[in-house]
Parts: sequence; C-alpha cells; structure tokens
Amino acid sequence: MTNQAESLALQQVGEDVMIWPLAKIITPEVISIGDSVIIDDFVFIMGGERTIIGSFVHIGAFTSIAGGGEFIMEDFSGLSGGVRIYTGNEDYAGGCLTNPTVPFPYRVASRSFVHIHKHAIVGANSVILPGVVIGEGVAIGANSLVKKDCEPWTTYFGSPAKPIGARPKEKMLELEAQLRKDLYDPYGKYIPKSDRREPIN
Repeated sequence: MTNQAESLALQQVGEDVMIWPLAKIITPEVISIGDSVIIDDFVFIMGGERTIIGSFVHIGAFTSIAGGGEFIMEDFSGLSGGVRIYTGNEDYAGGCLTNPTVPFPYRVASRSFVHIHKHAIVGANSVILPGVVIGEGVAIGANSLVKKDCEPWTTYFGSPAKPIGARPKEKMLELEAQLRKDLYDPYGKYIPKSDRREPIN
C-alpha cells in the first residue's frame, strides 16, 4: 500500500495525512491539505480555483468533488461515502451547449464554490450544489439535496434539505479545545503521532 500524500505534488500537505492509493486527485497543485486527514479509496477530487481541506478531516469512499470552482472544507468536518459536491454547473436554461466536450463560446460553464465550516458532517449519498455555505456544526442527513446555505449548529435532512433540529455546540467546542491542548504544542503547531508521548496510566 502506498500513501499518495507522499507522491502527489500537492500545494501544501500537513502531517499524518493518509490518501489511499485508489483515490483520484486531479490538479493537486491547487490543493492544500492540513494535518490528520484521511481520504479513502475511490474518492475523486478535481481541484478548481482553490481547494483547501483543513485538519482532522475525513472524506469517505466514493465521494466526488468536482465543478472547477472553489472548495473549502474546514477542520473537524467530514463527508460520508458517496457524497457529491459540485462547485460549478452548466446552463440548463438552453442559452448554450453543455458538457465538457464542448469548447467556449458554445459552452459557458458557471464556476462557483462550496464552503463547509468546522464540525460539519455530510451524510452518505447527499448532494451539495454550487454556491452553498454549510455553517459550523451542521449535520446533513443521508440522501439529502442541499441547494441553499445551512445555518450553524443545525441538522438538515431531505430533498431539498430542510432544518429538523439543533446540534450540541458547547460540548463539541469543548472537545475541540481539549484536543488542541493535547495535540498541539504551545506555539499552536500540530504534534505528529510519531512525536507524541504515550499517555501515562
């Protein structure tokens, strides 16, 4: 097994990053990855204008991120298996021809963004459309279609996704603070697994 993080020419890559060998990453030179990240086999990532994946992030198998726009995924966020994220789109109104085989000016693709804030999690087989901001602490239920921004610390579900409840902000932020105290040095630098002291029992 080869960890692709060691061989890809990523713009930036942190410590303890595992990119499984059957993941496919296009334009790695525009992709930055933080510390303690796992990208599973069969993930497809096409870096657009800018792609930033934070620290303590997991991207599940069979997930794809495409569209040519900006993608930002902040710390402690996660994508379950089979998630589809689109940062760009076609003109469905018939004003031009569509699909990547057609050159400009016959095809005019729209480039946008998707921004996933800290502690957000997206359930299996959900679809996130361009121009969406998923707020801090949001949970998206499986098989949901997200067309609009999601308010922080709220659970969404459905097609289209609608708010169905709240998430426990205080507890999660408390756990994050403890983790940062344990896994970062006094200067805010992440301590790799290989450099950590074993806990004393």
